Amino acid sequence: MATATYLSFTAAPPSSSRAGRHQHPQLRQTTRAAASATDRQREVVSPKRRLPLRKVPGDYGPPVVGALRDRLEYFYGPGGRDGFFTSRVRAHGSTVVRLNMPPGPFVARDPRVVALLDAASFPVLFDTTLVDKTDLFTGTFMPSTDLTGGYRVLSYVDPSEPNHAPLKALLFYLLSHRRQHVIPKFREVYGDLFGLMENELARVGKADFSHHNDTAAFSFLCQALLGRDPTESALQGDGPKLITKWVLFQLSPLLKLGLPKLVEDSLLHSFRLPPALVKKDYERLADFFRDAARGVVDEGERLGVSREEALHNVLFAMCFNSFGGMKILFPSLVKWLGRAGARTHGRLATEVRDAVRAHGGEVTMKALSEMPLVKSAVYEALRIEPPVAMQYGRAKRDMVVESHDYGFEVREGEMLFGYQPMATKDPRVFSRAEEYVTDRFLGDDGERLLRHVVWSNGPETSSPTLQDKQCAGKDFVVLIARLLVAELFLRYDSFDVQVGSSALGSSVTITSLKKATF
Repeated sequence: MATATYLSFTAAPPSSSRAGRHQHPQLRQTTRAAASATDRQREVVSPKRRLPLRKVPGDYGPPVVGALRDRLEYFYGPGGRDGFFTSRVRAHGSTVVRLNMPPGPFVARDPRVVALLDAASFPVLFDTTLVDKTDLFTGTFMPSTDLTGGYRVLSYVDPSEPNHAPLKALLFYLLSHRRQHVIPKFREVYGDLFGLMENELARVGKADFSHHNDTAAFSFLCQALLGRDPTESALQGDGPKLITKWVLFQLSPLLKLGLPKLVEDSLLHSFRLPPALVKKDYERLADFFRDAARGVVDEGERLGVSREEALHNVLFAMCFNSFGGMKILFPSLVKWLGRAGARTHGRLATEVRDAVRAHGGEVTMKALSEMPLVKSAVYEALRIEPPVAMQYGRAKRDMVVESHDYGFEVREGEMLFGYQPMATKDPRVFSRAEEYVTDRFLGDDGERLLRHVVWSNGPETSSPTLQDKQCAGKDFVVLIARLLVAELFLRYDSFDVQVGSSALGSSVTITSLKKATF
């Protein structure tokens, strides 16, 4: 099995000496790579042409009342979440508008934002010289640190803070130190998943991919990154349900669970669920990671991070970021591929099998590199339905944010908010923007579009560094998504899906699997 590295992160030290005088070698690198990455980023967010200035349209309405009105429309309006934003764009003739973002009263102190709803304005949110990211991972409110062991984990830390660089370096280490195990463990665990689904299909005529994926995702992450099978620990098979409940307590003010409107809005959107109700669940997760992630926590100590802070950051990265990401992305990817039809399935199956045969029947990094359609299919899923739909940043100074047509003055301290699906489905950038086009990113024209694929909190053409907020696992996510597509089409010529909705993304049921015939 090939062991070529797939996580070639550009890891530069923080600009501030506050990160520590005795830096770990991983932090003690030249700043040239980070400066180069920042220059590339500014090319995206700082167009050289000057556009006519326009006042940001929209209003927030009366205090409390305006925020409640917007919240109800956001969750329960006829157009759903997308309709909430597109109606504002139509009403004001602008893709930069003022509005209130949920949850509002009585969870968030200030729901007012300047919304960036196109591909031109959105990337300002990546430039940490222009926006502050402190405590903005979940938007206008931050969940209690009682849910994360009493620590502000990396997702809530701005790059200017001294602990950002060592914490992100720790995640780079977590993702890369067992990289040779990623492909074999993925194939083993997801091979078992497809076996279970075949049995379920034969027994009851359908198979719940989303449910089986939850179990497989957690097992794969723990075995590949930590070398431990969670089912052989005190967690047994409870990990996925414990994590899902814990995530619910963090994100409940932003979720829609399908309860009666008044009950749901009062229970979930108006007040925080008490962290004490999941304290024992979280302690079970922490006990597992305290033992299973001991080697990674040791590396955290060498980076200058206390053992407890390292533990809770590893737990959050693996359970919220990684497991949560797979819980959303993998059903979404299977949904879009399932809807793409037999002709697309045939193209993918041919590409996957030809590449694997050319490499001795093994799925290797080299074989994956010879599957451009597979990679394009993954990028297209990340474009049309990004796993994290919303990004926030607080303006560090007065600035002009530009849409395609106008410049808008934003004042220091104002909250900027970006709804990513409107940026990645911008018809002025992507033709057939609302369609899943499997081969969209093939060839030179497709390569040029990749800078507009920004699911990772940065352009797909950039690599994460210690000094930015781009997802540390950007390359890892793309890799495992490609592995899922390859595994599917090694085994099956075609498949059919039934799609529903869930609190976190799509619920996908497989209704047929046609086994490989060539």
